[in-house]
Amino acid sequence: MRATLIYGAGDVRIETVPDPELREPSDAIVRVVRSCICGSDLWPYGSRPATGDGERIGHEFLGVVEDVGRDVSGLAAGDLVVAPFVWADNTCDFCREGLQTSCRHGGMWARDGIDGGQGEAVRVPQAQGTLVKLPVGEDSALLPSLLALSDVFPTGHHCAVTAGVGPHTSVTVIGDGAVGLSAVLAAKRLGAERIILMGRHKDRTDLGREFGATDVVAERGEEGVERVRELTGGDGTHTVLECVGLRPAIETAFAVVRDGGTVSRVGAPQYPDVPADFGVFFRNITLTGGVAPARAYIDELLPDVLDGRVQPGKVFDRTVTLDQVPDGYRAMADRSALKVLIQP
Repeated sequence: MRATLIYGAGDVRIETVPDPELREPSDAIVRVVRSCICGSDLWPYGSRPATGDGERIGHEFLGVVEDVGRDVSGLAAGDLVVAPFVWADNTCDFCREGLQTSCRHGGMWARDGIDGGQGEAVRVPQAQGTLVKLPVGEDSALLPSLLALSDVFPTGHHCAVTAGVGPHTSVTVIGDGAVGLSAVLAAKRLGAERIILMGRHKDRTDLGREFGATDVVAERGEEGVERVRELTGGDGTHTVLECVGLRPAIETAFAVVRDGGTVSRVGAPQYPDVPADFGVFFRNITLTGGVAPARAYIDELLPDVLDGRVQPGKVFDRTVTLDQVPDGYRAMADRSALKVLIQP
């Protein structure tokens, strides 16, 4: 089969790799129908040292079950399924606590001999606990939004939930990428009263308004902080959802959160320490967030996607074939695409 491999910064290739096979009785084989490029894929795309051997990449996909191991129940050939961005047994103590990202028997796609999602098929370990069966066919118009359940929408939701977003809450979302826009959608779904989106790309912030943002702040740095303060009577917002992962973003988050408020971060941190000094301590600011246990949220979010009440798939603004994946990476890296959908 064909799959995406990364050889170094800016060097993504489509190559032939061995077809996946059942290795464990808890495995399933899934033919990929849709996958995508994640913003976190851009970190190795921008910085991975060049090597002679490529590595598989991709962790968001949905597809059709082709075969299952003897220990897998509840799934059969022909089922359309979505896979969270980590695989997990969904039965260990961490999974039962809703922390599938810490599953004692789980792991990550494209690691340790596991297939990546940006290919034609995937061997899925712990298939019964990992895969979620979808009640639609592979030709459904809902596929982009259902694919968003693999990572980006649950990540935005996780950011909002851990921050405590709810009715009468004011929210600042930092970042107009796919995760930031998903956080806007999640905050709106949870009943936030006011949602300020900090972003400067109009096409993206326009989608943010469609998703529920009440205000857009295009300024950055001190000007951006001042603008949020102006909009909130000088106080800042109850919650801040940091969806970038760079130090200026977390600094802005602490600067615009209301005293006693909460900053939640889901942007993969590209800084070695958190700038939470005595001032943050004295203001009783809570810092939370982290990697999202997508599997814990899919069952809750799925009905709203199926009913069309939320359409997180609108973050996909470009579709490529598998052969065009290198072009998709370039488009996301130069910001000419928000999030790229792959249709093998």
